[in-house]
Amino acid sequence: MIQNGALQQYRQIGAQSAVIAADPHRLIQMLLEGALEKITVARGAIARHDITQKGVNIGGAIDIVSGLQVSLNRERGAEIADDLDRLYDYIVGRLLEANLRNDAAILEEVAYLLGEIKQGWEAISPVNSPMPALGSAKPGAASSANTR
Repeated sequence: MIQNGALQQYRQIGAQSAVIAADPHRLIQMLLEGALEKITVARGAIARHDITQKGVNIGGAIDIVSGLQVSLNRERGAEIADDLDRLYDYIVGRLLEANLRNDAAILEEVAYLLGEIKQGWEAISPVNSPMPALGSAKPGAASSANTR
């Protein structure tokens, strides 16, 4: 039991160090990865009929998606931010429904949607991003997408 606790503490320290060292672009990637991981664990919990772990992990995924939603930069890329806001609302609603119904298929749908967002985010260069995360724009770094 002590060994398991030490391992968990080591993992937490590693995760905290990664967050401290990450730039805002990487933080968004890490949050998306975390949400996807929680959904995967929740799917396994549903298969094992482990209601507690299912609820904890779906709740964690909801917290992450809600955090992403709050961090949307509406000053730059307002149309994209509005679209993501609606998508995040939909995802949270589906997560709540998956929790209520113990429905792994809904979790698969949500994982697909978050995977698409993650893939799109990874395709954006952090330096030339038309919609930087968390207000991380560097002066003069606006891309041509903002000059329409």
